[in-house]
Amino acid sequence: MSDCLFCKMVKGEIPPDIVYEDNDVLAFRDINPQSPTHVLVIPKRHISTINDLESDDAELVGKLYLAAKKVAEKDGIAEAGFRTVMNCNESAGQTVLHIHLHVLGGRRMSWPPG
Repeated sequence: MSDCLFCKMVKGEIPPDIVYEDNDVLAFRDINPQSPTHVLVIPKRHISTINDLESDDAELVGKLYLAAKKVAEKDGIAEAGFRTVMNCNESAGQTVLHIHLHVLGGRRMSWPPG
């Protein structure tokens, strides 16, 4: 989508602080971090929300989680633990309509998250 912030990052029109990238996935630091490590992992192909996922997207979603694991290892938070969150639509806190997996860590997390 031409007006999607994350698609512009994938195209290189807006430079994110990249921490991981492969053919299908881009991971970059959140501009408003909620923990010492706060990275967004996105598919390079635009999918607006979880509600828009199809069965053919299962492998791609799995790649998001494998990238999250690599990000956690790279940032040194894998062993202590980290949280992954994917919000769906505005009421759940999704502010950019391009699916993205939050990788949060580097501090103790509480539950429920709110």
